[in-house]
Amino acid sequence: MYPKNNNRRPFKKQREHRLNEEIDVAEVRMVGENIEPGVYPLSKALQLCAELEVDLVEISPQGNPPVCRAVDYNKFLYEKKRKEKELKSKSQKSEVKEIRFTPNTDDHDFDFKAKHAEKFLLEGHKVKAYVQFKGRAIMFKDRGELILLKFAERLADFGALEGMPKLEGKRMHAIFASKTKKKV
Repeated sequence: MYPKNNNRRPFKKQREHRLNEEIDVAEVRMVGENIEPGVYPLSKALQLCAELEVDLVEISPQGNPPVCRAVDYNKFLYEKKRKEKELKSKSQKSEVKEIRFTPNTDDHDFDFKAKHAEKFLLEGHKVKAYVQFKGRAIMFKDRGELILLKFAERLADFGALEGMPKLEGKRMHAIFASKTKKKV
């Protein structure tokens, strides 16, 4: 059994907002339900909140005077978390899908890969198409560029080419952005 340490202070969780008596300014701009918005002395604002049985929550301390809301603090936190969760769920999470070609890609392979790219673009993802040059195939840069431009022409209805094909090392790539929004 370990000895009890009485010298430690109990851990107190720091709140994100200051409440009621923690607010230390002379005047506050007050908003909330059943309250006339305006600038009030702190004592008057605390008195109004006590009558309504709600908390005075400092929501914008950098304002001049600071903005405070008359609201039940737990309800305020709940609504804030719910809004953040809702925004997070609505945000898009798009991926970059890659499609690989070689300078000698055949028409059937090209069509097969184009169908996959169309599907990815319809789902709202970006598509990165690249031509991989191996060994002496780097001499056929023009073939690689033609393949990527033909690919861009094929995908014109589904996505837009973000820039002309670029050669980086032994790869020539082009990125396509979806024209449709991702379905939730």
